[in-house]
Amino acid sequence: MSARPGDRLDRIGVQLYTVRQAMAQDFEGTLARVAEIGYREVEFAGYFNRDAKAARAALDAAGLDAPAAHIPLENLRTRWPQTLDDARVVGHRYLVVPSLPTEDSRTLDGYRAVADLFNRAAEEARGAGIRLGFHNHAGEFAPLSGRIPYDVLLEETDPRLVWFELDLYWIARGGGDPLAYFARYPGRFSMVHVKDMDATPQQGMVDVGAGVMDFKRIFARREQAGIRHCFVEHDNPESPFDSIRRSFDYLRQLEF
Repeated sequence: MSARPGDRLDRIGVQLYTVRQAMAQDFEGTLARVAEIGYREVEFAGYFNRDAKAARAALDAAGLDAPAAHIPLENLRTRWPQTLDDARVVGHRYLVVPSLPTEDSRTLDGYRAVADLFNRAAEEARGAGIRLGFHNHAGEFAPLSGRIPYDVLLEETDPRLVWFELDLYWIARGGGDPLAYFARYPGRFSMVHVKDMDATPQQGMVDVGAGVMDFKRIFARREQAGIRHCFVEHDNPESPFDSIRRSFDYLRQLEF
């Protein structure tokens, strides 16, 4: 289930957390700048005090689509119907939980309870035409009571309902291999965060293409993984717009 030699990514998006300071200062102008670079898809990390209608209007003005957004786990418990309504207005097809609170991730039973919550919330989301996903960091790959918590989430969520947004940098930091997960859980990874890692012992984050990550190897298996959307991200770039431009330019020419 490999890509054909010479394939390129046909959709490159950006996680707006990378430009969060600019978003807070000039929401509409930042979206326009993102579109000028060449991005056509974005993933939200909050609406910066805009309501769903205003967020959708800004996307439309910039010619952007937002297939996904990050939302707190608490939204699934306390305001899920409103969150789904907002997602429909903005045009999201995925809502992604970006991390788990400490109290939900101390034990394997905590992860199992989260998996159960995901299944129940995802069933409701499916009725609204929206899919629920989970985004990893490194901690989900650290053994806990003899298990890998990320595996527990994959195995105890319904593959028809719950999807995963694999952060390629954080799985590497956690000691996991994306290709091994693609092979073990084919089709579960509908989205990826595309981030690069430097060669230092600190394993710092760098612009895509400036580090050691083998993106050709990873994207050659995108069909097996089930990847539909790719979002560039850098948590703390020195110059956010320069960073997302360099990452876009690298991915645009990448063949695999």
